[in-house]
Amino acid sequence: MSTANDVELAVRVAAYRRRRWLRPKYRSLYMMLIPGFAFLLVFSYLPMAGISLAFFQYQFGRAIWEMPFVGLGHFDVLFGNPEFWRAFRNTIMISMGRLIIEFPAPVILALLLNEVRHSGLKRTYQTVYTFPHFLSWIVVVGIMNGLFLSDGVVNQFLNVLGQPRVPFFTRGNWFLGLIFGSSLWKTVGWSAIIYLAAIAGINPELYDSAAVDGANRWQSMWNVTWPGMRGTVVVLLILSVGQLLNAGGGAAFDQIFNMYNPAVYSVADIIDTYIYRQSFQRGVNFGYSTAVGLFKAVIAFFLVLVVNRAAKLVGEEGLF
Repeated sequence: MSTANDVELAVRVAAYRRRRWLRPKYRSLYMMLIPGFAFLLVFSYLPMAGISLAFFQYQFGRAIWEMPFVGLGHFDVLFGNPEFWRAFRNTIMISMGRLIIEFPAPVILALLLNEVRHSGLKRTYQTVYTFPHFLSWIVVVGIMNGLFLSDGVVNQFLNVLGQPRVPFFTRGNWFLGLIFGSSLWKTVGWSAIIYLAAIAGINPELYDSAAVDGANRWQSMWNVTWPGMRGTVVVLLILSVGQLLNAGGGAAFDQIFNMYNPAVYSVADIIDTYIYRQSFQRGVNFGYSTAVGLFKAVIAFFLVLVVNRAAKLVGEEGLF
């Protein structure tokens, strides 16, 4: 018994000494983590105290604890407001459209680019597809205005052909097409980079083994490339579902805010643009706006939990 205790004590002492020896060795790496943790603390965690504003009536120049407490009053107004439910419906519809149309596009593009054997041609394609990502939405919307406004290039071309002008920016269905099309053009190349990185991590010997077994390029893609990148696809799908109430992404507000107008509020007004109008165009009501944002965050949190659990049930690792 004493021998077993001595061995256990020796193991613990050795582990302690090893940890103590490692601390100075990796101290510089620990120091590099401090700015990242400080950024998260200052910009992600400390502002969460402002969530309490959702339960108070905002009054300028007063501390939160000095403002009138309204409890769930803002949520009662929120749930009874038809404009909010219109924005909620539009947000879900646009987000689902992005998941169906935009999410698979970079996956397909990455698979196709991986099949381009000429390295120079592959880099050219990747540069062409990635370049729009670096254009701001103001620039992109300016380009779209030049193309699709009533006196834009497209309508002038239709006029030459004797066809009626198309109200792209004032007709709901056409406007949704512009939203999906412009977002796809701007983001598909940049999003494909993540999948290309996942493909680059696949062991090349797997392709050689598939070729020896007689697999063609399509079979290699389906049986080697796709399984190697599937985990990355699942993780990004979970993150995309978490952005469901952001209309599919953090940049959705920039896109829609610069594009939409009152004529298409019925299909394009999302929760974020609704919050903007409530906060800055209809008087200062930050308590109500905070309640809307809190409602959106809670729903997004549960969506991530559900999709992550579903991913684990089908055999994937999930996000956590």
